[in-house]
Amino acid sequence: MFGRRRKRNEEPKDAVEETTASEASDEAGEEAADEAEARRVRLEPAPRPDGPWDLDEVGAPGEGRVDLGGLFVPGVPGMELRVEVAGDAIVAATVVLKDSAIQLQAFAAPRREGIWGEVREEIAAGITKQGGSIEETEGPLGWELRAQVPVPLPDGKRGLQVVRFVGVDGPRWFLRGVISGHGAVQPQAAGLLEQIFRDTVVVRGASPMAPRDPIVLKLPQDAQMVPDGVKQDKTGSTDAPVSRFAGGLDKLRRGPETSEVR
Repeated sequence: MFGRRRKRNEEPKDAVEETTASEASDEAGEEAADEAEARRVRLEPAPRPDGPWDLDEVGAPGEGRVDLGGLFVPGVPGMELRVEVAGDAIVAATVVLKDSAIQLQAFAAPRREGIWGEVREEIAAGITKQGGSIEETEGPLGWELRAQVPVPLPDGKRGLQVVRFVGVDGPRWFLRGVISGHGAVQPQAAGLLEQIFRDTVVVRGASPMAPRDPIVLKLPQDAQMVPDGVKQDKTGSTDAPVSRFAGGLDKLRRGPETSEVR
């Protein structure tokens, strides 16, 4: 009797079955990892015992805060408030305190799903692609990104700006903060900026909005713009009118028009 000769490139049956089982196991492991990652970035909004707040969670949002429509921003002595425009809409407010600043921007979000985890990944990927670097860490406001972002310098060369991206998921909204200046380089010096972020009230409204649509802001009723570059003396007089607010808010300026970073 003659036995069947195995072809030179033919593997033993047991080896083939073992390889197939190993590949299936690897695929199952990758799928499980992908599902775990999806659950990590799409968690339900965490409790916010210290803020920021939803409009329904505060009794008098206008006390000590500036009404910007979609946000009530706390006023503190010595601060300057700048609004930033995309197209014809005001989409962000920046609080400047001495050599530090925090930009506040609110977005619509799903009812039962937080987006901060996913947004962090997108910001990190964008900065890395530009040649910057990022570090994800847990700070006083929860998970945040500490980044070095490439920026053009006055002499035409490229430098790095240190910024902190912070964020909190709320009921059908997401509030993002971008801390720059001394409060980003030395995070322990950013306590007042962090408190402003916590004390901010978000007004989502009842109108249907797609997730990640910016919550549009408006100027307070008695506000008048002070364009950048207008000089102001110690008495508060300028070449253009200035609006002063209770709570220590010195002046309202229109900041540079910016592209959104979601």
